[in-house]
Amino acid sequence: MAHHLNISLGQYSDKGRKPCNQDFHGACLPREPQLGAKGIAVALADGISSSEVSQEAAQSAVTGFLEDYYCTSDAWSVKKSGEHVLTAVNSWLHAQTQQSQHRYNRERGYVCTFSALVIKSTTAHLFHVGDARIYRLRGGSLEQLTEDHRVRVSSQQSYLARALGMDRKVEIDYLSLQLEIGDLFLLATDGVYEHTDALCVRSALDSAPDLDAAARAIGEQALRRGSGDNLTVQLVRIDGLAAPEANEVYRQLSELPCPPLLEARDSFDGYQIVRVIKRGSRSHIYLAVDSASGERVVIKAPSVDMQASPAALERFLLEEWIARRINSPHVLKPCSQTRQRHYIYVVTEYIEGQTLAQWLIDNPRPDLPVVRGLLEQIAKGLQAFHRLEMVYQDLKPDNIMIDATGTVKIIDFGATRVAGIEEIASPIAQINLLGAALYAAPEYFLGEAGSARADLYSLGVIAYQMLSGDFPYGTQVPKSRTRAAQKKLAYKSVLREDREIPAWVDDAIAKAVHPDPYQRYEEISEFIFDLHHPNQAFLSKTRPPLIERHPVLFWKSVSFVLLLLVMVLGVGRFH
Repeated sequence: MAHHLNISLGQYSDKGRKPCNQDFHGACLPREPQLGAKGIAVALADGISSSEVSQEAAQSAVTGFLEDYYCTSDAWSVKKSGEHVLTAVNSWLHAQTQQSQHRYNRERGYVCTFSALVIKSTTAHLFHVGDARIYRLRGGSLEQLTEDHRVRVSSQQSYLARALGMDRKVEIDYLSLQLEIGDLFLLATDGVYEHTDALCVRSALDSAPDLDAAARAIGEQALRRGSGDNLTVQLVRIDGLAAPEANEVYRQLSELPCPPLLEARDSFDGYQIVRVIKRGSRSHIYLAVDSASGERVVIKAPSVDMQASPAALERFLLEEWIARRINSPHVLKPCSQTRQRHYIYVVTEYIEGQTLAQWLIDNPRPDLPVVRGLLEQIAKGLQAFHRLEMVYQDLKPDNIMIDATGTVKIIDFGATRVAGIEEIASPIAQINLLGAALYAAPEYFLGEAGSARADLYSLGVIAYQMLSGDFPYGTQVPKSRTRAAQKKLAYKSVLREDREIPAWVDDAIAKAVHPDPYQRYEEISEFIFDLHHPNQAFLSKTRPPLIERHPVLFWKSVSFVLLLLVMVLGVGRFH
């Protein structure tokens, strides 16, 4: 008889004696194949009372964890998936505080405690930061499994030492435990556990008809005993476990092999390969048909060269997580994984169209309104990354697709940097090809980390190329690897005698591609707006003399005039 993971869950949360509930809790009980691949996740967060926005922090932490954990690669361990997600959540919360009026007072910012329980196969995985608690009740004994990250100054005074959103980086406690049928886990905020004990918990479990009622009874008992805080309780009972040998299966899943080289007509993990789209140094890309749904999809697998590099495979697996976090019509969409996979690969939607690189070959002199429309769509795709504290880092025409309806989609997330997650490869390693380097922001060549303004620079270069067929600094940017060299970079105006381009459009592009990132626009939306509307700051300023705008053209003109003068004087002397 087959064994399956099965739990019972009870939850209760109330504001108690406080004016509002700053706690937040949630759980996800997926079906197969996610149940076997990722397990069951339960989480709660407690916003700090000194902050008016901590309830938002608590909600964002729980929903972010429950959503993003299931977006991580099936090839990642629970520990790796949970830590990556929480690192990103912490970075996002900290960034929200830094951008708010509370940037100098973190106790009023987006800060919360967090505890989560992930149950996969026959193992419980605990993630914890702050002073909420997770207990295990086994054999009548209630055992505290987490440590309070609170510093006691005296019997009456203490302060929170660690929490999500408190600092740029966070240390997450992790613990794994073997499960037994009948184990019961209790997750609770301090408003509950400071006013309850093992006897109260056992009494509630014995008298309540189900775990929801038991959770409510525990919370209400804490209130009767004098709790003045919010009250949140989660109860998780293990009713059934997967067969013991499943542990070995799931361990093997975390070490999935790379797929073999595929050819047309091959059958592969439930897909029929139609043709090879591309074989590159980083990945092999195939057009395939899902045998179950008949849908055309794209399968991306690590290249043969990458298979010996753990760092490269880590970067490849991170791509899938990034893709699943972003929801934008202008960003490539991953396909849902409905079957157990046996290899490392990513499945995405198939875009029937062409790259912007090919489109530029077919349309060498696009009209300005067409250029604006394409740039606006690319900008919306980039903004979807930036809203999640991600920097795309590799924007170039080859990574932009235009489908049959004219919709633009950004593809290939191999170089994307996620805030708070240390990069596996440096930005320079990702842009070492000349074609990509010409679109890379100058700060990358100084060894600096990219920002949203670096993506803006790349978008500005594409705008310049679409209107002129050239690059704003020629091929000099990749060669300029000192600040002194970058200060000498001279912008070449996009204005041409044979093109009707307003001068203020040229000014907007010049600002977007300024070598100094702090001289560029703060937001991509500002650049797009200025491409459509004359910026009064540009119109009112005095345009620099020709020698500053076009030094080469200036000296060529001077030389030509001098040549004419010499010729005229020579003719006069001859006569």
